[in-house]
Amino acid sequence: MAKELKEGLKAPAFNLPTDGGEKIRLADLKGQNVVVYFYPKDMTPGCTVEAVDFSAMVSEFRKAKTFVIGVSKDSVERHDKFKEKHDLKITLASDEKGAMLEKYGVWQEKKLYGKVFMGIVRSTFLIDSEGKIAKIWPKVRVKGHAADVLEAAKAL
Repeated sequence: MAKELKEGLKAPAFNLPTDGGEKIRLADLKGQNVVVYFYPKDMTPGCTVEAVDFSAMVSEFRKAKTFVIGVSKDSVERHDKFKEKHDLKITLASDEKGAMLEKYGVWQEKKLYGKVFMGIVRSTFLIDSEGKIAKIWPKVRVKGHAADVLEAAKAL
């Protein structure tokens, strides 16, 4: 695992394919704030609520000069289906190989029903317009999370 990320450090660079056949790089987003939220899997209940909540607030994030990206290991094709099914307004990036998940330290050992496995720990990073990590939410609880992130983005 990469060195532990902390608020105030430079956010690790990324270059990932997104829904709609596009690509997204952190370097291309310089000059605006960026919310990168990591979630386990498209189409699952908690992940759907989180994506819908961020989408519902996308115009508020835009007013706060903040771009929202959801990242999981799901394929671009699955992201496209997820966006269409739930009318999502945010960008979904695909990290099938897990390189970004490792850089951000969210690919971790998890336990469920007594089984131990590797998976994405739901986490969110708010990156400021200079590319530094402004705030980290580790082990996110979905309810009310998007609103908390929006308040932090407005404060930047």
